[in-house]
Amino acid sequence: MLNVALTRFTVPPPAPGDCWTSDDQPTGFPAAQLVPSWTAHTPPGSWIEVELQAVTADGRRTRWYVMGRWSERGGPRTSVAGQGDEDGDVAVDTFVARRPVAAYRVRVRACGPGVRVGGLAVMASAQPPPHPEGSPPSGLGPVELAVPEHWQHAHAGHHPEYDGGGANWCGPAATAMVLGFWGREPGDLGEVGGGCPHPAVDHAARGTYDSSYLGTGNWPFNVAYAGTFGLRGFVTRLRSAAELERLVRSGIPVVVSLSFKERELPGAGYSTSGNLIVVTGFTAEGDVRVNDPAVPDGRVRRVYPRAAFEHVWLRSSGSGGIAYVLHPPEVSLPESDGNW
Repeated sequence: MLNVALTRFTVPPPAPGDCWTSDDQPTGFPAAQLVPSWTAHTPPGSWIEVELQAVTADGRRTRWYVMGRWSERGGPRTSVAGQGDEDGDVAVDTFVARRPVAAYRVRVRACGPGVRVGGLAVMASAQPPPHPEGSPPSGLGPVELAVPEHWQHAHAGHHPEYDGGGANWCGPAATAMVLGFWGREPGDLGEVGGGCPHPAVDHAARGTYDSSYLGTGNWPFNVAYAGTFGLRGFVTRLRSAAELERLVRSGIPVVVSLSFKERELPGAGYSTSGNLIVVTGFTAEGDVRVNDPAVPDGRVRRVYPRAAFEHVWLRSSGSGGIAYVLHPPEVSLPESDGNW
């Protein structure tokens, strides 16, 4: 089983310019990747910077890597490119180690007054396998959550300043679907919608756009955006459709990241180098029910074969099982094996 550990931190309210730094967090295994995620309140003119420092297996500390500068309103909302060195690099939202990581620290800097960090988590994982094993169906019968449908291609050409909608907006569409499921859609939609049928997607694009990556698919930024509407959230790695099902059967839809050729995922009808979709349920046979915003024909509700879905989602050439989980504080998560 893939080694994954998610650690949550409580960050006290910082004064402007202050930094909060965690203690060393042992990973418990040689980690290859670290992904932080957070929710925060940043008044106008304020923002936060999140950094990671790794401790290598031989006990040496790396330098601090900036994992994101974020504010609710943008300015800044950016990842930081060009940080690679002999120890690792930052690939938009992921620290990719070049030497095995035995521990890490996380640091949050408050830039401006009134900053509050509602939640902070770091996922550490080993390198996912190239050919993951599948999981058997639970046999518990069908389940499906009533997640609203948003089709990203209906927004083609919207807001060029936020990567232009259409094929580029799987993240905003997925996050907007989950916000809609929880009844947490934004109220100020007129200023971004432009008469489109689902302006919540445009709003999510504005709220997640990464000005360095030049896109809306930054995983922690999608979590942070959802946090501005009162949801808790985190990025993690799941290791099977069985873990997905535990969350869905607890009433929690899950956003997952995967990539595939059209022939690898029957029923999709397209190929992608990276797509975010919402897992909404399972059939009696264990196949995966999803809302897939990237489908070419607008029929967002799909059922994907379990074995094919697990393969393209969990393999190392894809996302390695990346998911982000969003839920209200009053909705409890099921028990886990340490990855949520």
